[in-house]
Amino acid sequence: MGYKMIDWQDAHLQAFLSAQNEIEFFASLSKAVKELGFDYCAYGMRKPLPFSNPKTFMLNNYAPAWQERYAAENYLSIDPTVAHGMKSVLPLVWSDNVFQDCRDFWEDANSHGVRVGWAQSSFDARGVAGLLSLARSDDPLSEAELRHNAPRMAWLVQLAHERMTSLLSAKGYSDEPVVLTGREAEVLRWTADGKTSSEVGEIMNIAERTVNFHVNNAIAKLGTTNKTAAVIKAAMLRLL
Repeated sequence: MGYKMIDWQDAHLQAFLSAQNEIEFFASLSKAVKELGFDYCAYGMRKPLPFSNPKTFMLNNYAPAWQERYAAENYLSIDPTVAHGMKSVLPLVWSDNVFQDCRDFWEDANSHGVRVGWAQSSFDARGVAGLLSLARSDDPLSEAELRHNAPRMAWLVQLAHERMTSLLSAKGYSDEPVVLTGREAEVLRWTADGKTSSEVGEIMNIAERTVNFHVNNAIAKLGTTNKTAAVIKAAMLRLL
């Protein structure tokens, strides 16, 4: 706790970078989290697609009984820390107010020794979301503790996302990135604004058939069946 920020980073960075897989990395991450005064650490990653059932990956060191309970009750679907992380990258300190709409879940977590926590999400250029959660059984987070550890916690959020993405990509978790040309992205942006191919052609000063050529190329690259689906998928992948 007495480390200066740069010293603390250096003390852990080599272990983070030398991890050969996600399990080794998570072990190093959990060790760093422990030094910050937290008993538990959880990291989750969610791809933006498919829409109906986004692919997720999760690791945590919670007690087995809580892990089993969380999965059995499908708490992921109602966890307000996850909901917050999907719409904001601002850090979230757990409180009764945060869990006011899911009291049974909150009481269940408390009964398993999960009472104090903090979470923050991150997103990469492909729209993949990561959420780092730190938790413990007692001792509320004080303002002084948050001020002291906020830079370290924020650093861990970004590092965890970068390393987990890299390690999981090597195992085939991540899809090959879609690369649109400048013209393909531009015609999809205008299409997203409700413009027809004819109107897009006038705006871009190109023939309507050229617009459709770029749209069809984008549809093929994105693996969709029509331009509406292509626009939505491209937006979700942050390509527009």
